[in-house]
Amino acid sequence: MTPEQEKTWAGQRPLGLATAMALVVASMIGTGVFTTSGFLLADLRSPWLVLLAWLVGGILATCGALSYGALARRFPESGGEYVFLSHTLHPAAGHSAGWVSLLVGFSAPLATSAFGFGEYVKDWFPRWSPQELGSVLLVAFALIHAKNAVHGAWVQNFAVGLKVLLMAAFIVLALPRLPGAPPSGAEVSATSPGALAVSLVWVFFSYSGWNAAVYIGGEVRDPQRTLPRALLLGTVLVTALYLALNAAFVFAAPLVELAGRVDIGRVAARALGGQGWADALSGLVALALATSVSAMMMAGPRVYARIALDGVLPRFLAGGGRAPRAAIALQCVLALLLLWSSTFKGLLTYIGFTLGLTTAAAVVGLIRLKLKEGDALEVSGWPWVPGAFLLGTLAMTAFAVLRQPVESLYGFATLGLGWFSWRASGAHLR
Repeated sequence: MTPEQEKTWAGQRPLGLATAMALVVASMIGTGVFTTSGFLLADLRSPWLVLLAWLVGGILATCGALSYGALARRFPESGGEYVFLSHTLHPAAGHSAGWVSLLVGFSAPLATSAFGFGEYVKDWFPRWSPQELGSVLLVAFALIHAKNAVHGAWVQNFAVGLKVLLMAAFIVLALPRLPGAPPSGAEVSATSPGALAVSLVWVFFSYSGWNAAVYIGGEVRDPQRTLPRALLLGTVLVTALYLALNAAFVFAAPLVELAGRVDIGRVAARALGGQGWADALSGLVALALATSVSAMMMAGPRVYARIALDGVLPRFLAGGGRAPRAAIALQCVLALLLLWSSTFKGLLTYIGFTLGLTTAAAVVGLIRLKLKEGDALEVSGWPWVPGAFLLGTLAMTAFAVLRQPVESLYGFATLGLGWFSWRASGAHLR
């Protein structure tokens, strides 16, 4: 796509640093942080190991953000992994990544966030099921972002700012109320490396979104400077919030009361301050999940629109003006289908595993490009930062294959379908 086409489609690049950073924060703070630690406690049997998993996940996400910052400076366009892999590895790899974005990168997380939203607010709407409440949320944000990118960004920025303030307020009020923490060595020896690695896959899903700003790169002002800053600042802020919030969750009550609970946030809040705190936390979670849905509904369709502009997907998905409305409609329909047909825990492993593979492939492409271009390509922390991200991600992937083979097989099948659709489209003949 030519720079003139990019400029026309992007609506004159109306978005700035605040919107790009808000997109990262909103995409990251979704279902995972309010649900995953219950599963982690059930497997790891130690709140200290749970916090270690969140710390390692934050470090890997930061390494990923720094690596993607280099890619964003080199390819300041909308499309994310689709653009990066097409340029650095092979068009087939880019197409497979676009396919993953369509099914896994956005549709499946949208479904989990919508379902989590419904679970947390269902007590306030007893006549509605979680799927029905989540469906209303998906359709509402599809309509908002289909109207105008700038108006959708205003809604997004305000909601994200409010969400961060409320999370910080909860942390400040909750930490002084925590009972004494258990000894750091309690039950740690009973945990296997495999269990920790699979737990990191779930944590990595909870950190997914650190790369969200690159999906709207073609609509961001001064993208070579803005995108790397948005990725890094957003990821560091969320990592700090995650560590503090999970400390409040895992130490709020005895392990037996928290382990395996999807609604660990609500259980922890009730233990710290009674039903009033539980209701307030439910409201905070609802806001967090709503902004996460908004962020993904804003970013995902830009990937499909970019792929459509290259002629791989139907041309009508490219849309026009400032919002790719056909792609937004497709995104909404796919998320609704998954919302009504999938289980929550299975989606967590499938998403974390598959997204890990595509982000690792993007960093492999960065390494290849750096070796080719040398000093002409600036990569922060080279070679340690991209190397650490790649090794950590591949280690998690290997353990996930061993411990969760069915979900891993679905992930490989998704990538295979992407390659098959690339061949079937005839793109390899162009």
